[in-house]
Amino acid sequence: MDGARRVLVAADKFKGSLTAVEVAERVTAGLRRVVPDLAVEALPVADGGDGTVAAAVAAGFERREVRVAGPLGDEVTAAYALREGTAVVEMAEASGLQRLPEGVLAPLTSSTYGSGELLRAALDAGARTIVFGVGGSATTDGGAGMLSALGARFLDGAGEPVAPGGGGLADLASADLSGLDPRLSDVELVLASDVDNPLTGPKGAPAVYGPQKGASPQDVETLDAALGHFAKVLEGTETVGARAVEYAASPGAGAAGGIGFGAMLLGARFRPGIEVMLDVLGFAPALERADLVITGEGSLDEQTLHGKAPAGVASAARAAGKEVVAVCGRLALAPEVLGRAGIRRAYPLTDVEPDVAKCIADAGPILERVAERIARDFLA
Repeated sequence: MDGARRVLVAADKFKGSLTAVEVAERVTAGLRRVVPDLAVEALPVADGGDGTVAAAVAAGFERREVRVAGPLGDEVTAAYALREGTAVVEMAEASGLQRLPEGVLAPLTSSTYGSGELLRAALDAGARTIVFGVGGSATTDGGAGMLSALGARFLDGAGEPVAPGGGGLADLASADLSGLDPRLSDVELVLASDVDNPLTGPKGAPAVYGPQKGASPQDVETLDAALGHFAKVLEGTETVGARAVEYAASPGAGAAGGIGFGAMLLGARFRPGIEVMLDVLGFAPALERADLVITGEGSLDEQTLHGKAPAGVASAARAAGKEVVAVCGRLALAPEVLGRAGIRRAYPLTDVEPDVAKCIADAGPILERVAERIARDFLA
């Protein structure tokens, strides 16, 4: 790759250490210490999870803020991104784990109501296409809260609204989706996720992701039964009918505690999050301009290969005949596995600083030193 003089930095965040924007800034600084006149284009990326709105804003979208309900009902300030009729909405902004009070987990009662309010704000702003990035959720309510915010009604046997959260769905007696915001039928809604789990069962949202949200084995059983009941009640409605069973079994229905299922009820089309985001962010023309692509995320591991941002970037770059290297905090993939994913070489922070705690605390300066190595190996 000697002689390359235009570099595209398209990396995700280093979770807990650096945002995707900061990763790009640090890599650029390190590269230019070795090659001062180097042309570097930064395109921070995300796969639909937390950091998706920030990536859109870095790519030129306008950041919009709105007050919505957090996962436990307290008001929070959440952001979405808007450009030329396209909105990027990140459910974690309203209903993510980071919105819970410190040390508090509420697997049975946390709600996606605020995510529905965010979608409504995007409709109010005139969005004609909504990219709905899901991931990092505190919730396992099948999207019931989101649907409620958009006009659906979920009632118990006494005709009262069921309690918020997945646990409350056990008491669901009737569902009415006829009051959903009519503007939804005129909008292209894209469900962007790196998760292809169904709603329930051994690979469903409660079983696979519930424990991360504080769910005990008993809670997982409760939530799985409640979400199955939710789908069954919807199957009995005129507006949904047999599609409820079809959607519940579909890849992506279990994303973000089942909000994927709720989004499908709104007519959403499921696409791998990184593919959607690369389209939205304008990755293809940036890739065309590049000689070398630098991608990465906090940990390059088995999960990376299953729809995470670096794998998506590397796949697109390889298809375009571009060379790719990766930066990361921790590397858990063998060189031959990286090669099959389209990544020629990975540069973990731990190669520079073996102390993991220091890598996390001082990720920025260490990443700059890593970028200097890349510049010497590929650009000098």
